[in-house]
Amino acid sequence: MYGVLLKRCCDVLVCVLLLVLLSPLLLLVAIAIRIEDGGPPIFRQQRVGRAGAPFTIYKFRSMPVGTPNMPSVAAGGLRVTRVGRVLRRTNIDELPQLWNVLKGDMSLVGPRPALPSQTALLALREAAGVVSLRPGLTGLAQVNAYDGMPETEKVQWEDRYARRVSFGSDLSILLRTFVYLLRRPPSY
Repeated sequence: MYGVLLKRCCDVLVCVLLLVLLSPLLLLVAIAIRIEDGGPPIFRQQRVGRAGAPFTIYKFRSMPVGTPNMPSVAAGGLRVTRVGRVLRRTNIDELPQLWNVLKGDMSLVGPRPALPSQTALLALREAAGVVSLRPGLTGLAQVNAYDGMPETEKVQWEDRYARRVSFGSDLSILLRTFVYLLRRPPSY
């Protein structure tokens, strides 16, 4: 029951609340990005959603205009703006994805949305049946050291989550994400 209707209701309620509470911060971040280099504050990128459907994900732009799209693990050598360093260190660059959750493209908890070019990851998710889930802002793989994790291990964590979707597991993952965000971040 929770995985079908109640999860979506919780997503919408939490997102509306967070967007209202965080609106001053979101506005300040957008202004800071615009002032730094004159480019648009929001970065748009195609991702693969539930059942393989493409959607546009929104993030605060942390790199210069014109930077190529690639998975974050491959982006290590690319330049990050000064504002972008702060946004990434604090994960504030992810906040516009609350709009994706509100629209129904994503959920608060689920597998992170893959790029269309991540064909091996997408094939593993398809084989495990994980593609039936909405992608999430956070997930079980993220709270278990997502970056640098082999794709097979990511999908194992995502499959484990898919088999036990519940209010309790979502709440636990959200709390673990909050604790994860309080840790000292990697340097950019």
